[in-house]
Amino acid sequence: MTLEERIQDVNRRIEQACRRSGRTPEEVKIVAVTKYVSPAMTAKVLDSGLEHIGENRWQNAQDKWEALGHRGTWHFIGHLQTNKVKDVIGKFEYIHSLDRLSLAKELEKQAAARGLQVKAFLQVNISGEDSKYGLPPEEAASFLQEIQNFSHIKVIGLMTMAPFEDEAEDTRFVFRGLRELRDELNRRGITQEPLTELSMGMSNDFEVAIEEGATWIRLGSILVGKEEGEG
Repeated sequence: MTLEERIQDVNRRIEQACRRSGRTPEEVKIVAVTKYVSPAMTAKVLDSGLEHIGENRWQNAQDKWEALGHRGTWHFIGHLQTNKVKDVIGKFEYIHSLDRLSLAKELEKQAAARGLQVKAFLQVNISGEDSKYGLPPEEAASFLQEIQNFSHIKVIGLMTMAPFEDEAEDTRFVFRGLRELRDELNRRGITQEPLTELSMGMSNDFEVAIEEGATWIRLGSILVGKEEGEG
């Protein structure tokens, strides 16, 4: 399939998932994950009309951002080492992987130095897998309270990663758990403004994530593909 055909197929599946769950496609935004493709392919993604680009390591993103960073909106979606904050701050409008106080402090420091505000998702490990990054759900409220005076970080929502399952339905509890956690945090008034966003769902399970309330889905292989020699 061509890129255009893959986009059409994904959009059709988004529409169907929204119809099943009483939502509208406008509520769901796509982050095109380009970590396994070249700058040339990333340019094609932007040319196609997709506006949001997701990368998970600065080392892989640097060439693409230097060539194309003036186009689109860039999302850092991978685990962010504290010593890499200085590289990504000011380049990536969204950080999807805020998961510890040391990272929050460095983001605040670097953003303050540049007069910026960073939009961040709090990463939560709903599945409880040892291999997954993210705060345990029971620590989310206290973490948000601890950083509420960090004026250069705006936490807009929550992010999680589900286990890879042969049956996407088996991931539903993860996405439902993240939505329920967001709603509980909002009921408790933990943040100054309500958390509105849920970054969840990837190529293998995005339809279930949409049915459970995803507002951002992160799609790589099913949308962008993977080029030989990349990654």
